[in-house]
Amino acid sequence: MNAPVDVSFFARAAKPLSSYRPYWAKRFGTAPFLPMSRAEMEQLGWDSCDIVLVTGDAYVDHPSFGMAVIGRVLEAQGFRVGIIAQPDWHSADAFKALGKPNLFWGVTAGNMDSMINRYTADRKIRSDDAYTPGDIGGKRPDRAAIVYSQRCREAYKDVPIVLGGIEGSLRRIAHYDYWSDKVRRSIVVDAKCDLLLYGNAERALVEVAHRIAAREPVESITDVRGTAFVRRASEDGWFEIDSTSVDEPGRVEAHINPYLTTSEQASAQGSRCEPDGAPASAPENTPDLIADSAYPAGVTGQKHLKSSEAVAQPMAFVANPALKARLKAPPRDKSVIRLPSYEQVKSDAVLYAHANRVLHLETNPGNARALVQAHGEGATARDVWINPPPIPLSTAEMDYVFDLPYARSPHPAYADEHGSHDGATKIPAWEMIRFSVNIMRGCFGGCTFCSITEHEGRIIQSRSEDSIIHEIEDIRDKVKGFTGTISDLGGPTANMYRLGCKTPEIEAACRKPSCVFPSICQNLTTNHDPLIKIYRRGRALKGIKKILIGSGLRYDLAVKSPEYVKELVQHHVGGYLKIAPEHTESGPLDKMMKPGIGSYDRFKQMFEKFSEEVGKKQFLIPYFIAAHPGTSDEDMMNLAIWLKKNGFRADQVQTFYPSPMATATAMYHSNKNPLRKVTRQSEVVDIVRGDKRRRLHKAFLRYHDPNNWPLLRDALKAMGRADLIGNGKHHLIPTFQPLTDGSYQSARRTNSTPGAKTRPGTPQPGRVLTQHTGLPPRATGAGKPRSAGGARGPAGPAGAGYQAKKGISK
Repeated sequence: MNAPVDVSFFARAAKPLSSYRPYWAKRFGTAPFLPMSRAEMEQLGWDSCDIVLVTGDAYVDHPSFGMAVIGRVLEAQGFRVGIIAQPDWHSADAFKALGKPNLFWGVTAGNMDSMINRYTADRKIRSDDAYTPGDIGGKRPDRAAIVYSQRCREAYKDVPIVLGGIEGSLRRIAHYDYWSDKVRRSIVVDAKCDLLLYGNAERALVEVAHRIAAREPVESITDVRGTAFVRRASEDGWFEIDSTSVDEPGRVEAHINPYLTTSEQASAQGSRCEPDGAPASAPENTPDLIADSAYPAGVTGQKHLKSSEAVAQPMAFVANPALKARLKAPPRDKSVIRLPSYEQVKSDAVLYAHANRVLHLETNPGNARALVQAHGEGATARDVWINPPPIPLSTAEMDYVFDLPYARSPHPAYADEHGSHDGATKIPAWEMIRFSVNIMRGCFGGCTFCSITEHEGRIIQSRSEDSIIHEIEDIRDKVKGFTGTISDLGGPTANMYRLGCKTPEIEAACRKPSCVFPSICQNLTTNHDPLIKIYRRGRALKGIKKILIGSGLRYDLAVKSPEYVKELVQHHVGGYLKIAPEHTESGPLDKMMKPGIGSYDRFKQMFEKFSEEVGKKQFLIPYFIAAHPGTSDEDMMNLAIWLKKNGFRADQVQTFYPSPMATATAMYHSNKNPLRKVTRQSEVVDIVRGDKRRRLHKAFLRYHDPNNWPLLRDALKAMGRADLIGNGKHHLIPTFQPLTDGSYQSARRTNSTPGAKTRPGTPQPGRVLTQHTGLPPRATGAGKPRSAGGARGPAGPAGAGYQAKKGISK
């Protein structure tokens, strides 16, 4: 191999993807595109599909699109795979387009959660969809995974439904739903699927497909890692563990029955109801009750012997703490942790936070145990059983997945009248990754607001150097429109390639939520040499002019390798480099599990030093989040002061978006901190709720926008910081207020807030007319009218998935 033994080459105790005997339909060969119609099936010589995949995205045959990866992996196993992309969900007719699947349905909402795709962080409907031709919104339903599953069942009732994708992954247990502001059931229950595959599911899917093809009933497939399903009773041979023994949530107070009298309530709690000031009477049949706390342990019996009126008391047995550590724990591979039921977490936010904490403790494939959560009571009761996470793919398996024959373009059905995908039918998400290369999966950062860890896991899965270079050459030689620039060489993060634990034993035993917080773990390798080698080999290829790094950079890791920072800054930055400090204050940073702003300052010094060495004027683009749990108004004020001091003006602003199953979402819902032991007396987290306060936090990030100045002035006065209002350079907000229309121009123009409509050239009372406020342009053409978007033109998308990313201009 190209590097010393590292996490990429740890032995994985799982059957390799390439070791299965191909299904008989392998003889049909490889399809140029997976068929989307009967006509395409006939051209391939198929009379039916073995597996039909249903997705909420347009079909782009590219390894960055999950449905293309799944389809090509199944095809390589010999199965005939068809795709129904963005079907009309109002009836089952569209789901019958390819006929009845021979084996099963594969259902996903798409590369993004359908609710995040459809709504902004302020619950406003988006007018666009980056995964749809023409960037048109509304081509998929809300909660698409549930709707598609229901239509598949309606189309062919007896065909098993296998659900997957990020929407299913993040909803595998009872979860808080931000859009309805309540806790919803597991998606396994709501979608009524036969099997849910969570995470990157190639390993689980290949095994399930071959077992169903071998006529094994889907209801008997209960032993595959990375799957979830419904069962009525626990299987024999399993040791059930109450989740409170894993992480004690504290005393659970029972609800008081409102129909009991005061004395009945006291009696139910083992006490008596006495009037205030009345002497306590002895309980019946116990004339000489002695408090245990009055005597040392072991002498209470002697005291009873001294009393002639004492009566015999039942003996209570208590576990000996000294022997507790000697008890042999049940085997982890046969242990299942019972989480609080759906009904409990729905009605008790503390138990919800506790369940979320236990779930995150059981995410390491090396030591995770199965989880089970009851849904329903009585005759309708059933358990959602969640097997441990899948075993990560080895480097050889990653190469197997990414080296499959992808067409690397949208399906021809989306082409315009010229046969091109660059016109009115362009798919923005494909356009963004068209010339990029994914080199790894996973993230061990553990940021609480992010769902990557819940979906892809903390263990980094890396491709080999040769596989990456081969894909760069394929882009150069085969992709239409390539001009010599690779837009990105990364993944969930830019610089975690081949990083991980020093030994397999450490990796298998670790239960930490993050490898880099509060500081970088001593057992984590931070050697960036393999990544540097790929950068240098890639930019040396003939026909490659430049390789840019567009993925987010973990600068706290990068500073550990000055040679990597030098290579990055001097050869792979196109003028701007995006990084994500997210905040400057310790309060919100601790809740995010992000490093302090000091790490940013150290990286900034290195960035400027290496830029100056080669005579380049380059800039850092820092991202920040508003309204994150644990953020006070003072924190946002201090961040705004920092932004002004450093000369940053945010064009795009990210408000915290509570995505399902994220740790920060549990904070948002419960007001508790699941990063520590959850009890009813544990830390209360400050939550930013309500439109007014969320707008305020957002306004602090855009302190330079005159539309925000009235709100900020009122807030600063209420906070006792009127000293920040003034017209000097050291002030945050000026005293004067220009005439504004209340509009907000986003870099995603379709998500902007329009101001009041006025006819061009119509004078407004009390307004001074200039070329910019109503006068026509000069006849010479020297003064040109502004576009509807104002002085700034529309900027491009700031990040993968268009999930309301942030952009900064300086």
